[in-house]
Amino acid sequence: MPSTFGAVHLAHEFLKLNVKEGDICIDCTAGRGKDTAFLCELVGSSGKVIALDIQPEAIESTKAFINEKGFDDRCGIYLDSHENVDRYADEGTVSAIVFNFGWLPGGDHSKHTQTESSLKALEKCLKLLKFGGVMSLSIYYGRDTGFEEKDAILKYISTLPVGEYAVVVSEFVNRPNCPPISVRIYRTDL
Repeated sequence: MPSTFGAVHLAHEFLKLNVKEGDICIDCTAGRGKDTAFLCELVGSSGKVIALDIQPEAIESTKAFINEKGFDDRCGIYLDSHENVDRYADEGTVSAIVFNFGWLPGGDHSKHTQTESSLKALEKCLKLLKFGGVMSLSIYYGRDTGFEEKDAILKYISTLPVGEYAVVVSEFVNRPNCPPISVRIYRTDL
């Protein structure tokens, strides 16, 4: 078990079980590029990863990390909002989508994902998923930010049609200070 068992660990274990070589995946909040690189490893040289972020600092970090790992050939990195995700893939073609809602790790906490654009992105991403596809959401909140977004996301995903999606929410109940919430969404066959 890793020394810091948290939302990232849960997300990566989930993705490992559901992403295979040749898949198309999207990292809707590229951040420092860790999830993007992880997805690049999983899809292999025949797959494709699309990474989005609205912060130039995040894009620079992700590009540098992807280059360092040698994954440039399978990854497109774009300075754009996750609410424009449908510009980068067709409906029903994506195997896995990753979100880390909150702020850039090590960055300015006053810059964080916003409720309205996050809900629009989620709605679009559900359509992009192919049958059998998955979505991983890590919801970070605390201090003065993220509570409204967390509540809105949890409310939204609780309304997803049972015949089309299975939603699992995991919380760290023995950790202080607003621990992240891990969500796994499966697009099921009708």
